[in-house]
Amino acid sequence: MHDHDDLVPPVDPPDMHRVTDPDPQPAVENFPPPEAEVDANATSEWTLSPPEVPPLPVSEVAPMAPGTETWPAPGSMGDAAVVAAGAAVTGAQQMAILRAELVAWFKTLFSAAVYATLIVTFGFQIARVEGQSMAPTLADQDRLIVNKLAYRLGPPRRGDIVMLYYPRDPDKSFVKRVIAEEGDTVKIEDGRVFVNDVPMPDDYVLPEYRSHEDEPPRIIQPGYYFVMGDHRNNSSDSRTWGEVPKKYIVGRVQLRWWPIPHARLF
Repeated sequence: MHDHDDLVPPVDPPDMHRVTDPDPQPAVENFPPPEAEVDANATSEWTLSPPEVPPLPVSEVAPMAPGTETWPAPGSMGDAAVVAAGAAVTGAQQMAILRAELVAWFKTLFSAAVYATLIVTFGFQIARVEGQSMAPTLADQDRLIVNKLAYRLGPPRRGDIVMLYYPRDPDKSFVKRVIAEEGDTVKIEDGRVFVNDVPMPDDYVLPEYRSHEDEPPRIIQPGYYFVMGDHRNNSSDSRTWGEVPKKYIVGRVQLRWWPIPHARLF
């Protein structure tokens, strides 16, 4: 006999039609199936297109003259940037021009100073008359230009108005007229000057400026000169302190430039 507890009611096989779908739809993303063949030359709903990226802007280059800087064409950068760049370059160029001009001016001034020094040392010198010993030819405070080259090229001559160092004190300078040269014989009779027994022309001496002294004849020694002032009765000259060595004669008075109304060449 069988124990009824051992009996198990029969179970029907599961109904596959109730629990399965013969044509299931996969719940997946819209990607092409693995076995799908993709035509590389065709566009389909399965082809992914990369996002469009705008091309980087390429700055145009404005044509410039050969040898100049290259600048972006208008519109390739902001107007403010263009103005700023132009201002910076203009400022740098202006500084360079200013430096060049300053250097040029410095060179000019330096050259002028050198030339002035050379001219004053070897060429010309400005002098001022003090006193009346050369009146009426020269007056007190007249400004003169003395030609220092004149006697480097030739010796002083009779009648020249010269600037000279005072033989008794070379720190002082006088302006006198050459009366006699080396080898000449000079004598004075009643204020009248004779050179080699010939009366010296002295129309520049005013009657009231004549002296009336007498000087015995003297022969001017080599390398020396006899000088006198045109204001004969008010001049310290070779009649008092002797002859002047040529090395003490600075130069020939070439021009009176002041006062301007009385400017003249000698």
